[in-house]
Amino acid sequence: MNVLVLNCGSSSLKYQLIETDSEKVLAKGLCERIGIDGSAITHTPDGGDKVTEQKPMKDHTDAVKLVIDKLTDASVGVIKDLSEIDAVGHRVVHGGEKFATSVIIDDDVMKAIEECNDLAPLHNPANIIGINACREVMPGVPMVAVFDTAFHQTMPRKAYMYGLPYEYYEKYKVRRYGFHGTSHDYVSDRAAKILGKSRDDLKIIVCHLGNGASISAVKNGKSVDTSMGMTPLEGLIMGTRSGDIDPAIISFIADKEGLTADEVIDICNKKSGVYGLSDGVSSDFRDLTKATKDGNAKAEGALETYAYRVAKYIGSYIVAMGGVDVVAFTAGVGENDCAMRKAISEYLTFLGCSIDDEKNSIRGEEVIISKPGDKVTIMVVPTNEELAIARETVRLTK
Repeated sequence: MNVLVLNCGSSSLKYQLIETDSEKVLAKGLCERIGIDGSAITHTPDGGDKVTEQKPMKDHTDAVKLVIDKLTDASVGVIKDLSEIDAVGHRVVHGGEKFATSVIIDDDVMKAIEECNDLAPLHNPANIIGINACREVMPGVPMVAVFDTAFHQTMPRKAYMYGLPYEYYEKYKVRRYGFHGTSHDYVSDRAAKILGKSRDDLKIIVCHLGNGASISAVKNGKSVDTSMGMTPLEGLIMGTRSGDIDPAIISFIADKEGLTADEVIDICNKKSGVYGLSDGVSSDFRDLTKATKDGNAKAEGALETYAYRVAKYIGSYIVAMGGVDVVAFTAGVGENDCAMRKAISEYLTFLGCSIDDEKNSIRGEEVIISKPGDKVTIMVVPTNEELAIARETVRLTK
């Protein structure tokens, strides 16, 4: 079965075509600057060279058509025609309380996704545009929506409610939702399989550390807490996002700087995090590590603060679950930044675990980096959200 996995942004479209029996990626690519001058597609077939082509794309329908053209192209394509695509899996950022699992897309589902637009105004409308574009270009092909928020719908009320007047939850559904759910689900399940155990018998903390970052507590296979909130701004310090702050800071800075609340929130999203803490050195941890080695104290402070915040969340989730069996690092920083993994893990020695420096030097691979016999297993598990979406699509359509 061939599944096309799509992740649509407001002006971009990422895609992978996966043969699900072998779980092989036949081709992948990215359409950029959709609806903007200079739009282009980058396409990489399995075993072939990356090809980039400047091509006008006035909207996502044009982008989907161009993806199909590349997948079926005589020289760089991997299938003969559209009929070889059996289903499409769509990443949808916010499902609110409406969706606790992936669903086959129909008109009622589309209406329900649109009703979640207020909860994710930057993401859900783009996801909807991508779905509609596919439905236009590929009528009759079954399509599945896989929600970033769905995995976290198992959180108990005590974990997702905010200390606000209850009427705001009743009227506007103001609560914690969490994100990166597809990654947290995949990584926690994969961690258990690596250990030869059932996820239902484990307490796992997943640290999804990338430019956007979140941590989840997965107890007996279910998410019981996660660090991102109603939006992806809450929780950990991230690349450019502030994470947790005193909410009164918003009005304080707005008054001092002559800004609106929305402008301050924009700063919290785009100019804060390790980028802001390092005084603009970078949001890329590789740049911060280099700057630290060159003696930049602000870059060093940003990395130290980041590691401390991650460790604090890990500690809180040990309390939430009444213990921990596994801590799994994933995503760009978690999979590749050996120094950051060690810095975080050094806070956890009280748990009876320590890092094997040789194993920790491995990047981007599945590896247990704690020492044999440790009470808590610390490991690296590369995430694969596209594969998780493909699996969900097969489950619902095959």
